[in-house]
This record gives sequence, structure tokens and C-alpha cells, in this order.
Amino acid sequence: MSVADDALSVQLLGPLRVWRGEAEVVVGPPKQRALLALLATQQGSVVGPGQIIDALWGPDAPNTALNSVHTYVAGLRRALDPARRGRESDGVLLSRAGGYELCLPPEAVDAVLFVRQCEESRRLGARGHQQAAFEQLGQALGLWRGDALAGVPGPFAAIERSRLREIRFSAAEDWIAGMISAGRREEAIVVVGEAIAQEPLRERLRYLLMLALYRSGRQAHALQAYGDARAHLREELGIEPGTELRGLHARILAGTVDDAVPRSSAAPAAPAAPSSGARRDMAGRAEDGRPVIPGSGLTMCQFPSRARTFVGREVEIEQAREVLARTGTERGRATPIFVIDGPPGVGKSALALELGYELRARFPDGQLYADLAGTGDRPRTPFEILGKLLESLGVSRAALPVDLDGRATLYRSLLHEKRVLILLDDAVDTEQIKPLVPQGSACLIVTGRRPQRGMVARYGAHRISLKPLEPGPAAELLGELLGREVVSGNEDAVRRLVEQCGRIPLGIRITAAALQEDADASPERLAALYEDPVTRLDLLAVAGEDGMSVRSSLTASYRALPATTAHLFRLLSRTGLAVVEVPESGQLLGVNRSEVLRHLELLADLGLLARVGAGSYRFDDLTLTYAGECAEAEWVLSQRLGPARLKQVVADQDELRTG
Repeated sequence: MSVADDALSVQLLGPLRVWRGEAEVVVGPPKQRALLALLATQQGSVVGPGQIIDALWGPDAPNTALNSVHTYVAGLRRALDPARRGRESDGVLLSRAGGYELCLPPEAVDAVLFVRQCEESRRLGARGHQQAAFEQLGQALGLWRGDALAGVPGPFAAIERSRLREIRFSAAEDWIAGMISAGRREEAIVVVGEAIAQEPLRERLRYLLMLALYRSGRQAHALQAYGDARAHLREELGIEPGTELRGLHARILAGTVDDAVPRSSAAPAAPAAPSSGARRDMAGRAEDGRPVIPGSGLTMCQFPSRARTFVGREVEIEQAREVLARTGTERGRATPIFVIDGPPGVGKSALALELGYELRARFPDGQLYADLAGTGDRPRTPFEILGKLLESLGVSRAALPVDLDGRATLYRSLLHEKRVLILLDDAVDTEQIKPLVPQGSACLIVTGRRPQRGMVARYGAHRISLKPLEPGPAAELLGELLGREVVSGNEDAVRRLVEQCGRIPLGIRITAAALQEDADASPERLAALYEDPVTRLDLLAVAGEDGMSVRSSLTASYRALPATTAHLFRLLSRTGLAVVEVPESGQLLGVNRSEVLRHLELLADLGLLARVGAGSYRFDDLTLTYAGECAEAEWVLSQRLGPARLKQVVADQDELRTG
């Protein structure tokens, strides 16, 4: 970067550094450095105080933010213009109408120079000057000293870091392609390998590695590189390689690879300006088309497919409509939040998706989805989930903040004033959800087995507590799944089946699948088999399908119980009573009323008991049968360990869960 001997220059392509000639300038504290980075990337533009506050703090700005901005501006002027006096009009950092402007030539800021050189390389290449284009790219890439804006805090810095990284790797891909075209294949293999280590999910890098290996006469290694790419994409993203990568693989196998080396079509993006009220879509483009968040330009919709047949829940959906009508979804309004809870298999996720698809037209900036794995062996942490959501919003993996607060702040900043619908499925508790709550015009739908009372208390969330379907809708669901020709003449058997399933949608859907799979099966015959509750639990499963089993659904709740609560669950099954009362339960467990009530309430929260009145709870047939199976397993274990040892195991498990 060539500048005059005593001129100021700003380096952003690595840790932020400022130079006056060959002398480094001390810029000041982190937020002051962030302000300088913002102004340096907005050359020729006036940046207002409101934009600065959004860029440095996002939606969590303190009341003192404006005073801090004035302090940082004064500090930068002392550092950059030590000879400046008062409000002189000639200087580096000037006050303009409505804000501030940093007056430096473009070549004085390495990030600006880098983007210009990339653009010039593309122009040279388009005119056929390939060697000059290649050399220009090499000069541009040579400006980098590490991660852009390393150590600079704030939402703007995170977005700009991601944007510059994307341009860097796009340029690197073109530079590697130039190496391959020039016959420098071994050098290209080394360089592309280093790039893949930093960005393993970029398919074009994988393409170039395969091509360089093949052109070097190493066909087997090229095919292995494809296998590595495919395995990584499947493990990390759950997807297969794209068309270009698969096509190159096929051509390598067929020996028909041509001499052409594809170039990237992506043009460098302009700097990410701080929010000034312009509407942006989920790909990060303002209405004038200027990219802000790296992305594809498409409106994001991550929702899984909804159920083909959805019956009932009209009351709950109407309640959601009324809440949105009452709270509104305009920009600047509080975030409407819906929390859906209920027992295993009751259709929480199905309702959330049905609601999401109905409401998504009100949220044109996109829809996000995350499975929180609350009923799995290892629920996902907020840190993990925010990482995936931020990547969905265009933040590269390398630019992700390394702490939870940083990720949460960036997440809220990117969604600030955006009309986005977010669905978080299978939550554990409020603590898992809190960092994922956006601010402003977004809408949040959360599902989970436990009632999210903390979300209601903290955020005013609207709670939708699901119960089994009413008899009519339950029979209608099975009828819709089976078809009228199967149901006709079998109405009584259909009603028996849905009651045997507890009118739970999961059981009803599994029953429909069983009837459709077996040509000899009939509703009457299956209802007869279901008469035995143990057989019924065995049959209410789809082989090889995770989550499509009533028993496994109950097991997920059972495993979430503290050991003493699980012990009570088993004891209650031995009474054989469908309805259990607080006093009798206390006697079984040998504890007082308040303690046994705590255990019973937890069982009800997890859907293993239903509340039927003050101090009364009820088992459904399937859960009572399952509890009996658990009690039988405990008895077998006691025969192996002995009662005293079993009691100690239970106590140790309780301590591990609560300690």
C-alpha cells in the first residue's frame, strides 16, 4: 500500500493498525477502534450518530451511547489530527451535517484498496488480459495479514469481517484457478489445501483441488478428494455435493475433463453500512441492491415440510391470529412469542409448522428454523444454535464471535427491525431459549414438552398448551390418512383405534402407516390387537424411523426425570390405578405433601401424567403401561444389585442430576 511518507494509512485486513508514515498511531480503546473501522470503510459517506450506535452496540445500546460516540470522536481526532484545533474544516475526521466523515484517499485503507484491486482484476480478465488479472489478484491477496478487523468489537465489525472474508476467498479461488491454467498445479494443490483447511465447506475450493490433482496425473487422489468433500458436506450440512462438483467427479471417472477452469461469477460486495432504516432481505441486500450480509439473494425459508394432513387445533390457530392482530408485526414493535407445550406425540411440532406456514406471509424477510434437541441425549447449547443461525444469516464460520454474549448480540443486531419468523423446535427450558430471543419486528415460535413459564413471565409469551385431540378430530385425522374407502363401514373400529392411541396424533399417524403397509390389515383387526396395552406399545412404532415410536417418545421424557421422580413414576404404576392422588403418592414415596407435589407436577410438566383437578392426576393407558415396564426393569435390576445397592444407585443419580 503506497502512501506519502507522513500520510495516514489504515490497515483493516488483520488486526486494526494505523500508521503515519512509518510510525504507528495508537488509536485508543476497542469501541474507539471500532468507530475508526466503520468510518474507514464508509469513505465518501457521512455516518450519523444513530448509525454509529447501531454499528457499535446494536439493539443493546446503553443510554449513554451518544455521549460515548462524542467521546470516541474526540479521541480519534486527538490521535489522527494531533495538530488540529477546535472545529477546523481541514483535517482527517470532519464533522458534517448529520454526522462524521473520515477523509482519506482510497489507497490509504487496505480493505478499500483490496476490493478495488479485485474489481480491477475482474475487468482485466473480462478484456482478455489474464496475466495482468492474475498479478492484480496476487497483489490484492498480499494485503492480508490475518483475520480482518481482528479484535474489533461490535455488530458492524462482525458483518464487515464476514463480508471481507467472502471476497478474500472468492479472489483466492480465482487466483488458484489462474495457477492451474498456467500449469502451476503442484503449487495450486498446496495453496488450495491451505484454503480448504480454513473454509472446508466451500465447494469451489474442493472443485479446484480435484481439478489440480487430476491435471497432475493423480486421478485416484482427485476421486478421494471428492469423497472427502462429500463426507464433510453430509456430516456438517446434511447435503450432497452440488451439480458442478458431482459433474466434475463424473467427468474424472469418464476421463472427459476439458481444459477450461471455471471462474467465480461473484463480484466484490460493497461495505456493510450500519442500519439506517432501509429494509433488507435475509440475504443482506438493501432495497437498492447493496449487499450487507453475504448471501444468495434469496429470501430464506428453512422450515421443514409440514404434515400432509393436519386436523384440529382450529382454536389454537385462531388464538395465534388474535395475538398477532393485537400486538402487530410492524417494525419497532415488541417481538410476539408463542410457546407450545404438551405431552409426547401430541403434535407440538406439527402445530408450530402449520402456524409458521400460515403466518409466514406476514414476515417477508424470511424464516429461520432450529432443532434444539431438547428430548435427545445431548440438547444443543445456545452457543451452538446461535452459530448455525448466524451462518444461515450469512456470517462465515471464521467470523463467528467466540463467546455466547457476542453471538447473541450479533444475532439480535442482524435481525433488528427485520420481519423474520423463527421456529425453535424441541426446547429444554427458558435458559436454552433466552439468548435466541430476537428484538423488534421478528416473531418467535417455540415448542417443548415442559411449560415455558419463564418465557411467559419474562417476555409476555403467549402459551399454547396442547392436549390430545377431541374424539371427532382424532377420528377425522385417521380417516384422512387412510382414505374414505378404508374408513367406510369401519367407523366403530376407527373410533376404537383413536381412543386406544390416546387420541395422540403420533400414535394415530403410526396406526395409519401400519394399516397402509399391510394389505391384509383392517381397522377391526388392528383394534383387536391393540386391546393388549403391551402389544399396543410394541406396534405403535415405525421400524427404522427415529422419533416415530410412542415408546421412544415416552422414554425421552422418562430420561429427563430426576431419579427420585422416576422412582415415584414406577411406584405409581404398581398401584394399577389410572387416577393418582397426592396423599397416597406421598405415602408411596415416604415424603411430605409439598415434596411429593413437586414430583407429581414435574411428571405432569413432562406429559407423563395429566392434571385432572386439585391434587389429582391421571395416567393414560399407554403411559401407565410404559410405567409398568419401567417398574419391571427396576425389579430386575434390584434382583441383580440387591435393594440396598439399588437405593444407593438412585440416590447417586439424584445427586448427579441436581448437584
